[in-house]
Amino acid sequence: MTILVTGGTGVLGRCVVGRLVAAGHRVRVLSRDPSRSSTVHDVDLCAGDLRELASLRPALSEVDVVVHCASDARSPEAVDVAGTSNLVAALRGLDVGHLVYVSIVGVDRIPIRYYRAKRDVEAIIENQGVPCTIQRATQFHPFVAEMLARSARRPFIACPTGLRFQPIAVEQVANRVAQHVEAGAAGKAADLGGPEVLTLHHLASTWLSAAGRRPRPLLPVPFPGAVGRAFKDGANLCPEQSSRGLTWTQYLEASHSPEGAVR
Repeated sequence: MTILVTGGTGVLGRCVVGRLVAAGHRVRVLSRDPSRSSTVHDVDLCAGDLRELASLRPALSEVDVVVHCASDARSPEAVDVAGTSNLVAALRGLDVGHLVYVSIVGVDRIPIRYYRAKRDVEAIIENQGVPCTIQRATQFHPFVAEMLARSARRPFIACPTGLRFQPIAVEQVANRVAQHVEAGAAGKAADLGGPEVLTLHHLASTWLSAAGRRPRPLLPVPFPGAVGRAFKDGANLCPEQSSRGLTWTQYLEASHSPEGAVR
């Protein structure tokens, strides 16, 4: 098949592209500046910007499947919501048979700006005419590690009481996306989570040790409000749909090995 991947130079997108190329598909990657997308190999780089509707039609020509990974937590209304609206508008009248979108577990229950935008994107995709698959996943290992690295800039790490995560390997999500491409539209797919649910305290202490950071206090702090209640209720988790992929400890061992990369 000919597949267009948005966000194909991002953390998930690069992995998805690799899986699709390995499976023998013809892959196009939408890029605002193809000349700067040197990290993507064995694909066609297509100029296009989700924020500009007119730029999308050429990239979609003769495409069988669109895998929509593009996202920007800093500008979710402009990139995620408006960008998806443009993508859907560009699809009208074309013979695209399947749109796969990657979302986040809990976007309909956790009232934060980025999650609300992701839920709006789901609604846009559900209400357009192309057969679709929406795959929600829990937080990627690198996202959790980056969150902890930012927190570690202080002399202590705040650990909101009751906050848990179910980190998952990016590769595991990419595998599931590739499966959806092969299988065809499935509507709202079952959530996908990592193999274990861990407290933020555990994640922070193991990350500090693996990263060789100096010990520092892990302070329990309250997590008030509707957002805190949602996280305490486990809205970001799906333990009944856990994967068998890389555990958090295995991710840390691999990412801090001499090779410096997760395998």
